[in-house]
Amino acid sequence: MTNTLLIETFTEELPPKALARLGKTFADGVFTGLKSRQLLNPESTYEWFATPRRLAVAVSQVLAKSPEKPKRVKVLPVNVAMDTQANPSEALGKKLAALGFPQLTLADLERAPDGKTESFFLHYTAPGAELRHELQAVLNEAIAALPIPKVMCYQTAGGENVEFVRPAHGLVALYGSAIVPVHVLGCDAGRLTHGHRFQGAADVTLDHADDYEARLGEQGGVMASFDKRRADIVKQLTAQATALHAELGLDERAELLAEVTALVELPTVYVGEFEPEFLEVPQECLILTMQQNQKYFPLFDVAGRLMNKFLLVSNMRLDDARNIIEGNQRVVRPRLADARFFFEQDKKIPLADRVPQLANIVYHNKLGSQLLRVERLRQLAGAIALLLGADEQHARRAAWLAKADLVTNMVGEFPELQGIMGRYYARHDGEEEAVTEAIEAHYRPRFAGDQLPAPGVSTAVALADKLSTLAGIFGAGQAPTGDKDPFALRRAALGVLRILIEQRLDLDLNVLVDLSFASLSEVGLAEHAQRDLKLFLNERLRGYLREQAYTALEVESVLCNVPSRLANLPAQLAAVKAFMQLPEAESLVAANKRVANILRKSAEGGDAFGGVRPEHLAEAAERTLYEALRTITPQASKLFASGDFSGYLRSFAGLKLPVDAFFDSVMVMADDTTLRANRLALLEELRGAMNRVADISKLAA
Repeated sequence: MTNTLLIETFTEELPPKALARLGKTFADGVFTGLKSRQLLNPESTYEWFATPRRLAVAVSQVLAKSPEKPKRVKVLPVNVAMDTQANPSEALGKKLAALGFPQLTLADLERAPDGKTESFFLHYTAPGAELRHELQAVLNEAIAALPIPKVMCYQTAGGENVEFVRPAHGLVALYGSAIVPVHVLGCDAGRLTHGHRFQGAADVTLDHADDYEARLGEQGGVMASFDKRRADIVKQLTAQATALHAELGLDERAELLAEVTALVELPTVYVGEFEPEFLEVPQECLILTMQQNQKYFPLFDVAGRLMNKFLLVSNMRLDDARNIIEGNQRVVRPRLADARFFFEQDKKIPLADRVPQLANIVYHNKLGSQLLRVERLRQLAGAIALLLGADEQHARRAAWLAKADLVTNMVGEFPELQGIMGRYYARHDGEEEAVTEAIEAHYRPRFAGDQLPAPGVSTAVALADKLSTLAGIFGAGQAPTGDKDPFALRRAALGVLRILIEQRLDLDLNVLVDLSFASLSEVGLAEHAQRDLKLFLNERLRGYLREQAYTALEVESVLCNVPSRLANLPAQLAAVKAFMQLPEAESLVAANKRVANILRKSAEGGDAFGGVRPEHLAEAAERTLYEALRTITPQASKLFASGDFSGYLRSFAGLKLPVDAFFDSVMVMADDTTLRANRLALLEELRGAMNRVADISKLAA
């Protein structure tokens, strides 16, 4: 017998940013708990529901009772279960009684080997677990595993102390049409749920678990499914935007969409507007205040410019929504006025005049103020600009002004706008365009997938900002540990690596790190900070390359020698991947590994050798290999110099037969020291020629 199981916890308003994760995790926990107790059919599925006031799950094809199970249980060793006359002992009787089978005799038990002795074993069929008995534990486990951002402690009317994300006021537990008697979060299970606060029935009685979503929608005015509610909001937003010939940019507003979905039970989209004169304020300010403070969706024209209209998602579906629309327009107007006021006030003080105020902001207790940080940043940005061939003075000027917007009113209200507002204010002050762009771009990339700063001055300042942060915090002895990374150093490191690799900059990473620490000359640095930062960057580099779909062996083959110039890494890895598709690859990889082992052992044994001397090539196979190397290496070197790394590696496929023949017929570690040294030199030349792109021996599994 199977039926649908419905569980719903009805609560006060749940935190919107956590709602989707809470709903999905709760449903996963219930389903997993039932499955582990074998209370599900193989075809069982579940659907999760989450609204501002409920978490729910409906699981299909739940068994009322799990299948019976054959059991084999060790009772006692033979010498304990029987006395010296082979009669049942008193201990056996007690053990069987404890197991619940006092009526059994020795004849009912299996006598079988048990390690070095023999024991008696009991065979029986265990009854299946009943849903009505197991569901309480399932729910307790599911609730205990919820990722609750902050627990509330409260007391129910009956005096029970409860801890949960929000106070619970109801519990539904239906198996088909029957109530399952469980008690969760201070509530006894029933069949009563509740509809929309204003536009649905206050109480909705469920006759059957399968009625939940439909009954709650029809009588309660609640769209229970989070995913369906979000899809409905997207549909309405898109329709309204289309009618207004506007763009939404929903891909950039996934978080806002999820939050709005978590705030409403009956979503309806309305159009609001504000006075056009507010568009004189940078649109980033208006967008942020509408999204962050009011949860509105801004609208854009086809050119990407902000329009003076917005879309709001209401929890009320009304024929005449004038009061809702006018109320929201009335609320947003002061917010926009504040943004305009901040912008106008900030423009009265040039950015350059704000820089001295950074002396009043502590950056780090060991690294001093933000002003000291900016002075180091200016020095480092100028040095990197010279390496890049960019304008040194523009880079130094941009670095000097880069943090000045931190003391503006606008960034004080909206920290997310740092850099963006600096660009606007610098442009208003008449700064060079390269400087204004670098002020905004020096934070890039801000997150995975974010665009990189433009080449030149912007890149110089962006690299300087990230490297200065890394060197400073490592120098202060606060490298990331475990999951803790309060200064976002992993993100900064990834930003440095992305810029160097994706812009194909021919800069030495070790030189950049050394320059970063040189700018900290007046700071007492933690021991080994410089070395530790280089190791940290190398580990981040491994992770970054693995995320580009390269295997651990492919990445290791390229990084084993710790390269400090990273521009060619993607091309090298692509060449390695292509090389491994060649039919000769497996044999050449194995040969390279063998060569590496021979050379390592010879070095450990104290063997010394110089270059290959052709007159000491005694065997035909070693002469053939030598000639093949002499033929292939010049051609391969030209390919390497031109950046054709795939062609470079392919050219060595012709060495397969000579290498195989060499190892088949030549004794490398000959007793004759002259022959041995010459053969080792030949292998060293082979290894050096083949491994300029990557250490091929590292590709051996």
